[in-house]
Amino acid sequence: QVHLVESGGGLVQTGGSLRLSCAASGLTFSGYARGWFRQAPGKERELVATITRNSDTVYYGDFVKGRFTISSDNAKNTIYLQMNSLKPEDTAVYYCTADSRRTIITSTSDYWGQGTQVTVSS
Repeated sequence: QVHLVESGGGLVQTGGSLRLSCAASGLTFSGYARGWFRQAPGKERELVATITRNSDTVYYGDFVKGRFTISSDNAKNTIYLQMNSLKPEDTAVYYCTADSRRTIITSTSDYWGQGTQVTVSS
């Protein structure tokens, strides 16, 4: 059975950093589109970062503007999201997701983690 387990969320002040992790089991992450969505209260889920299925090309949401970095460790079957210069508007539940068919993750990707809360105080 496929499981995606996020960790690393928490409370941080404006300008601080967090590193999120997502460990996969039941699939080999490198064979999937994989990455991160986030959802704030009252808002739709939005793409944070994705690694493509075919070429491992990286794409980021427009709001990132160099502050976040997605990476993968295939030996650990894990992806990461390094978040720097955090802002209050980054406050959201961050979800790890993977898709077996699409080039990039979407809001309807095949597999989702339970989410990890990121709260940035002002």
